[in-house]
Amino acid sequence: MLFGVVAVLGYLTDLITKIVAVARLEDADPVVVIPHVLHLTFLRNPGAAFGMATGFTIVLTVIALTVCIVVIRMARQLRDPMWAIGLGLLLAGALGNLTDRVFREPSPLQGHVVDFLQFPDWPPSWPVFNIADVMINVAAVIIVVQTIRGVGLDGTKVSKKASEESA
Repeated sequence: MLFGVVAVLGYLTDLITKIVAVARLEDADPVVVIPHVLHLTFLRNPGAAFGMATGFTIVLTVIALTVCIVVIRMARQLRDPMWAIGLGLLLAGALGNLTDRVFREPSPLQGHVVDFLQFPDWPPSWPVFNIADVMINVAAVIIVVQTIRGVGLDGTKVSKKASEESA
């Protein structure tokens, strides 16, 4: 339940903010929200995070689709609320950027992701990003923390001895 709520709310938040960004920010000057901290700067990103892999849009589309399928399959095992939040955010972020790649310009399955959030004065030059990117990064932190803590998807604590024996 929690997994689904997080995934749906996260996806809708990303989708709505991108619709607003396209409507209000495309072909406009950047909007200064907090001087030197947060600007709204419209950008269509053909690549992955930080502008990497710009020539591999179709590959990134397949990777995002694979992530979505794996996360949905893993969700059946979820009993831990932190894992539910983490995987819900991961699914929402992956679906948000996948939606752009499938449905946005320049063509289906090769669409560019809408980015619009920018920290202009953060060194090194911080890239423009979106809500889906934020969710993916927060999910990564949650997943790493839960893994380090030894908490399984079902909420059981995996003992160090048991994990060493299975390796």
